[in-house]
Amino acid sequence: MKLLVTGGLGFIGSNFIRYMLSKCYDIQIINLDKLSTGSCPANLKDIQTDKRYRFVKGDIGNKRLVKDIVNQTDATVNIAAETHVDRSIANPWPFVYSNVIGAVTLFEAVMKEDKRILHVSTDEVYGDILDGSFKESNGLRPSSSYSASKAAADLFVLAYHRTHNLDVVIARCTNNYGPYQFPEKLIPKAIVRASLNLSVPVYGSGLNRRNWTYVRDFCEALHLLLEKGKSGETYNVATENELRNIDVVKAILKIMSKPDSLITYVEERPGHDSRYSLDASKIRVELGWKAKHNFEESLKQTVEWYITNEWWWKPLATKRTLHSTPWKLKW
Repeated sequence: MKLLVTGGLGFIGSNFIRYMLSKCYDIQIINLDKLSTGSCPANLKDIQTDKRYRFVKGDIGNKRLVKDIVNQTDATVNIAAETHVDRSIANPWPFVYSNVIGAVTLFEAVMKEDKRILHVSTDEVYGDILDGSFKESNGLRPSSSYSASKAAADLFVLAYHRTHNLDVVIARCTNNYGPYQFPEKLIPKAIVRASLNLSVPVYGSGLNRRNWTYVRDFCEALHLLLEKGKSGETYNVATENELRNIDVVKAILKIMSKPDSLITYVEERPGHDSRYSLDASKIRVELGWKAKHNFEESLKQTVEWYITNEWWWKPLATKRTLHSTPWKLKW
């Protein structure tokens, strides 16, 4: 198989490329990434010489470039996106461009070549839910410019399926964690700041709840959906690991033998969703997917990875990236 992966130098993208290269000996991967926020060339530094892998610096909004690459490949996994909610509150335009205009440019190219695309979305398109869990049939009620831009892309690609019979599968996952995640996100930010003996900011009361999926488990789900997902269908991907943000931070500090006194409660983020929860029974029943990684153990492995790989995160850990209230900055 010749596969196009967009956003392959980001967190999920780079982990997915590593996973696919380890699982599929005869695969050829083209990684299209424009090297924007969250992308890091060091993420795939050690596989640059793999003959099955090729990196192309470019924008998914570039019609000519996207058309040329789609023509060379058998299928596409669209992971490219601006993803940080805090940044989207301060400046929505990069999210509109990459997550909507860029995505539609990609859908157009894939549709014209009559090939499959796996579109990676997020649980945030549903908005928050106080009780129960969202099913794939629930409506979309995004709260931020980030989640609104992802919801817009979901609606566009489903419209392409209905009108043009585009062969698309949508994957909506809960919060991922693991190695190579940009330091502005909750888990790596807590690890990095604690490593530097800086205070660890927690928004509001820290009682906001999230479901956590180890990135390797999500990569397995993406591989399964790429091969066996039903065209036109959406699949939720989630685990049983629902925790309050404050409990995640405390677990990290415990692993690092750091005191809870490092925790600093800061101003609540505007529009902060109280709880995300997905019903993932569809992918489990229909396709047999099941998470393999225990949260406590994989969180410990994640902490150890960041501690061991200071060379990776140190150039990325700027004051702006580690800022306690990043939505107040100008991006």
